[in-house]
Amino acid sequence: VTGVQTCALPISLESLGLDLNEAAPLLADMLSLPSDRYPPPALSPRQRRERLLHTLVTVIECMAAREPVLMVVEDAHWLDPSSLELIGLVIERLKSARLLLIVVFRPEFTSPWSGYANLTSLMLNRLSRRESVALISNVARGKALPNDVLTQIIDRTDGVPLFVEELTKTILESDLLQDAGDRYVLSGPLPALAIPASLHDSLMARLDRLAPVKEVAQLAATLGRTFSHELLATVSPLKEKELEDAVLQLVEAQLIYRRGLPPDATYEFKHALVQDAAYHSLLKSTRQQYHERIARVLEEKFPEVVDSAPELLARHYTEANLTEQAIAYWQRAGQKAIERSANLEAVDQLGKALELLERLPDTPQRAQQELKLQITLAVPLTATSGYAAPEVERAYTRARALCQQIGDTTQLFPALYGLWRYYLLRAEYAI
Repeated sequence: VTGVQTCALPISLESLGLDLNEAAPLLADMLSLPSDRYPPPALSPRQRRERLLHTLVTVIECMAAREPVLMVVEDAHWLDPSSLELIGLVIERLKSARLLLIVVFRPEFTSPWSGYANLTSLMLNRLSRRESVALISNVARGKALPNDVLTQIIDRTDGVPLFVEELTKTILESDLLQDAGDRYVLSGPLPALAIPASLHDSLMARLDRLAPVKEVAQLAATLGRTFSHELLATVSPLKEKELEDAVLQLVEAQLIYRRGLPPDATYEFKHALVQDAAYHSLLKSTRQQYHERIARVLEEKFPEVVDSAPELLARHYTEANLTEQAIAYWQRAGQKAIERSANLEAVDQLGKALELLERLPDTPQRAQQELKLQITLAVPLTATSGYAAPEVERAYTRARALCQQIGDTTQLFPALYGLWRYYLLRAEYAI
């Protein structure tokens, strides 16, 4: 979730009128910042999560009380459950605040916020021919393109704005056209297959023309949609000056955006599809090597990331096909989510650990690890689905079977207690 507001002065919690003793430790814990000055409140994970969400909404409300606030949420279809819940609370509680909240998502995403009077849904349709021509003209800086080229761009892009923009840039960067001052003219006869037929082909054509820096784009795409210069420099084999020059070319090509200056700069791919094109152009073996390199660097040089976002290392180790390390970090991420009462996220992360565990040989060590995962998973399953949910019964039943298989009696009580509670609440007394 990204928030933008137009205040010229830095904003502090104190200037917003918030109680520092209450708000500071909650926000510090969320951001994995040291908070010795403000000791954490004695709350259960669920209470702490509810208090944190309330504090975040209050921060936005106080900012809007000072001056109008624009809050933009991009790609809501990829948000985690806690972020979706936060947006729902903002919509519900800040109906009269001076806040413009813009949430962008794909058509297949089912919005959970329907029915609010302060909410307006707007379907963004494909561009008309007139709008496509205007966008093409803007990319070409007002210079006219040959009619044949213009027609092919419009026909092939089918009104998709990103495709219109990228295909126009692809053609302008190619040797198909010559700059004739106030317009572009064809360099020769237009070949039948000269213009890429898909957005992916168009993006790949642009990346291929940036061959010297394509590898940097691929490595950056492996890091994610957004990434820091510090992390990129640490995992890249290039020297600092070479890396800065390569990144600058990507920025000038408008494939990535930059905020700040190196070494403190952060970058973002222009669009998720640009990142996907660069990422999927990698050979599988090279991609795995990149993921492993990133995970190792994070472990060795970015301990704060390891502590605050173990799911990030879990993803990199998963993609690197290093199963044991991935399982350990998915388990760690799930446990951390439970501690924050982010139970839906915990179910997902522990579920991924169990899926990966099936790849390992069937040994007593694997059974012991699965037992711990099943007992841990049952906790967020109970919180999200209820004590009498079938998935809770499956987790505890499997845990009981594993206890008997490996002779571990230390975990037998929680397994039996969970099953007792399940059957009691379902009134299934004869088992």
